[in-house]
Amino acid sequence: MKNINFNFGRHLNRRTLLRGAGGVAMSMPWLSAMAPAFAGTAANQPPKRFVAMTLGLGLLGENLNPEKGGRDYEASPYLKELDDIRNQFTVISGASHPEVTGGHRAEASILTANPVGSSGRAKNTISIDQLMAKYHGLETRFKSLVVSSGGSDSPAYTENGAMIPALDSPSELFTRLFVNDSPEKQALAAERVQQGRSIMDLVQEDAKRLSRKLGTGDRRRLDAYFSSVRDLESRMADNEAWARRPKPSVNAKHPVDISSSRDFIGRQRLMSDVLRLALETDSTRFVTYHLGGSGGVVPLPGVDEGYHSLSHHGRDEEKLEQLAIVEKEIIHAWADFLRDLNKTDENGFTLLDQTAVLLTSNLGNASSHDNRNMPVLFAGGRFNHGQHLAFDQKNNYPLPNLYVNLLQRQGMEMDSFMTSTGTMKGLEYLG
Repeated sequence: MKNINFNFGRHLNRRTLLRGAGGVAMSMPWLSAMAPAFAGTAANQPPKRFVAMTLGLGLLGENLNPEKGGRDYEASPYLKELDDIRNQFTVISGASHPEVTGGHRAEASILTANPVGSSGRAKNTISIDQLMAKYHGLETRFKSLVVSSGGSDSPAYTENGAMIPALDSPSELFTRLFVNDSPEKQALAAERVQQGRSIMDLVQEDAKRLSRKLGTGDRRRLDAYFSSVRDLESRMADNEAWARRPKPSVNAKHPVDISSSRDFIGRQRLMSDVLRLALETDSTRFVTYHLGGSGGVVPLPGVDEGYHSLSHHGRDEEKLEQLAIVEKEIIHAWADFLRDLNKTDENGFTLLDQTAVLLTSNLGNASSHDNRNMPVLFAGGRFNHGQHLAFDQKNNYPLPNLYVNLLQRQGMEMDSFMTSTGTMKGLEYLG
């Protein structure tokens, strides 16, 4: 590769490319030299990121939440092997989304806090990840990534209240992130963007005719679907420049998807590895990863009943023991994701410093389909962690308050989100 001399008296363009012989070019991750020279502290900091990991079957509160609140809590059964990163996360108990009920249907409310599905509302509102991406997702190839461990359902919703379908293949995600299209495909994608053509434009008249023949409910669902398609197109090919720009090069093998839907933990770890690469290369800054409930037997020693069945334990001791084995491994896989982020340096900070990571579920008690007392682990993002924020188990604290903290961390001048009452008490942002 040719020698490249950078003049550090001026800052590097965020889209700087390393060019080599034969037209080879490689894009670069965020570097401190890309911040303007003589800029203030905020300008010299790497970008702020957010990852939401959402569980479809909850977590046992008695095994997750410490008995005592504050900083000197004794680690719960699920957290005992996380001492090395104890100061990197906060446990939050006694919190939920006000007015949200509906059991499994409340998956739609995890990141919107909108009681859709429980109050008769037919349309959802924008999820917090997409609200962030709307204002801060334009600097990366992907405004956001929405993925899952299985299936297309997700808790990510557009401004029009349409669900964003999730991608559940780590292999395909890796390809989209790091494998360059052929020059012909790049040119075709750029041409489509230039012409402003879209699938929805081409079928617009047929769609109008179909809509006139449908009832109110079906029209609403069709409109939501069309909105989702348009949003997907917008996110996948936002402008001509991205269509022509080479993708980042990573020192990682192309992953092979795990075919067995029963291997819940294996799928979680594999997808998390690809997501870490996406964050590290600044391919996106906003990620939503939905870990739905596998119905099969998770291949772990001591487990011989399906995960979904175990989550509906009815206080059966044998089921509770097996469920604890599965959920403990979910927490350990999540912790390893944090550890990997914490190993990556970014201008004097770690990638975990710059990435707020939320793990939660719509179900506080999957066995009774109770949406109160949502399990919440919150890590990274330069918050003052190492504590258990223990709120009232009977009169829950509004979890949307945490979302206000997250929005303000992004520099968004917002003091409310849905049913919030302010920012979360006891959660200090270190800046």
